[in-house]
Amino acid sequence: MREFLNPPIETLKRASRRDLARTGLVTALGFALYGLTVGFWRSPVMGLYVAIKMPLLIACTLGCNGMLNGMLGLLLGSGLGFRQSLQALLGAFAISGLILGSVAPVTFFLALNAPPPDSPEASSAHAGYLLAHTSLIAVAGAIGVIRLGQLLREHCTSRHVAIATLLAWLGGNAFIGAQFSWIFRPFFGSPSLEVAFLRPNPMRGSFYEAVLASARKSYASLDPGAFAVTCMIAVVTGTLLLARIHHHRTRIQTS
Repeated sequence: MREFLNPPIETLKRASRRDLARTGLVTALGFALYGLTVGFWRSPVMGLYVAIKMPLLIACTLGCNGMLNGMLGLLLGSGLGFRQSLQALLGAFAISGLILGSVAPVTFFLALNAPPPDSPEASSAHAGYLLAHTSLIAVAGAIGVIRLGQLLREHCTSRHVAIATLLAWLGGNAFIGAQFSWIFRPFFGSPSLEVAFLRPNPMRGSFYEAVLASARKSYASLDPGAFAVTCMIAVVTGTLLLARIHHHRTRIQTS
């Protein structure tokens, strides 16, 4: 367990078939166990569906992006080949999967104690359920990314190469993963819809079209003054954050 949560740099350099198989198995088991509890609130059948789809989502994302991740690792000067890039990314997913799998008993009892899908409180329960699981997935994913960044900094010749490689991998995987999550929906199971492995016509539309449509609806009903204030707050917050990062880097370089 410790080897997966804190993988040594030797595992990344070796990236043997046995390492890849073990890491992939741990990743699949962790996400499958957690996925079972995600869909269980809607129905046990939905839980089984999500237990299959969550590992499948990871496999499809890394499978489609495997060639790109390996090429980016080489082009950006990280020194990581195709197999090592796959090992690094699988290791990050394994960490997230182990974290989510470890909280699966908690989320299972959360599903048992939440108002059932046919109750009057189903809508609010679904919203809270969605928020709780989204937060857990975000935290587990962030921890995996942090550990991936640490591994890259240990392996790469410079910190800038490690950051560039990490950002390139995250961008590509996020772009492809978001679309696969759209195809494989539903994951949480809406109480107003029938339980199904996939939505009707899952290839119709895209994740990005849905986001754009939602943004248009939100901005159409948004007061122009409130929109301007929101944009101003976002700009000020971003500026302060960048200034803080620059100040931190300057202190590190001068120390």
